[in-house]
Amino acid sequence: MSELKTKPTNQNPTEFLNAVEPEEKRADSFKLLELFQKATDEKPVMWGTSIVGFGIYHYKSERSRQEGDWPLVGFSPRKQNLTLYLMLGNQEGDTLLAKLGKHKLGVGCLYIKRLSDVDEDILSNLIETSFIRMKKATA
Repeated sequence: MSELKTKPTNQNPTEFLNAVEPEEKRADSFKLLELFQKATDEKPVMWGTSIVGFGIYHYKSERSRQEGDWPLVGFSPRKQNLTLYLMLGNQEGDTLLAKLGKHKLGVGCLYIKRLSDVDEDILSNLIETSFIRMKKATA
């Protein structure tokens, strides 16, 4: 089994976000940092080279022998979108997503082009709900 590349590093999340381009994505990234910190009451940690994570849990796949650590929630300012790593598949999450604004969903990911496309209060609620849900599920 190969070693996972995405694991906690000593890189400073603020330094990473300072290098994000263009300016609008950098500003959105710092706003996400603020929203995640407030919703989780956790310090940000860099995971790999591009994910800012909050909290940690250990997982073991039932389908493969893969296991490792992963942030409870996190985000990454990717080229195309702001990618948020959240656990959303429940009724409360679905209700909030319907009110969020312009977004796309992937497996365990929420994609947002820019923060101005979504309701920040709803987004904060989604982050907090996901964090609490993941914390309970992995306790």
